[in-house]
Amino acid sequence: MIKMTKPSDVSVWQMPAFKKVYKKLHAQEKAEVNKAINAIIKNPKIGEGKKGDLVDVFVYKFKIHHQEMLLAYEWDEKERVLLALGVHENFYRDLKMH
Repeated sequence: MIKMTKPSDVSVWQMPAFKKVYKKLHAQEKAEVNKAINAIIKNPKIGEGKKGDLVDVFVYKFKIHHQEMLLAYEWDEKERVLLALGVHENFYRDLKMH
């Protein structure tokens, strides 16, 4: 798990599954992901809460180059944990494995 520091009092952590996808993105794509992360930091309820096996997980949807991306995260008042990033295909299956 890698910690990212932000100027606010919220800590952001990256899990390996998220980091693996993020590091392969181009600079412009990373900028879009960073916008999504900032939105989550400001309002963690912006994502959709999941049920069942993923009960504590939220998923925020946004677009990169007309492609819908999903960003899975968990949160509390002081932390945001970025779990996974990807397109819808096999996203939830892979998320359950981590």
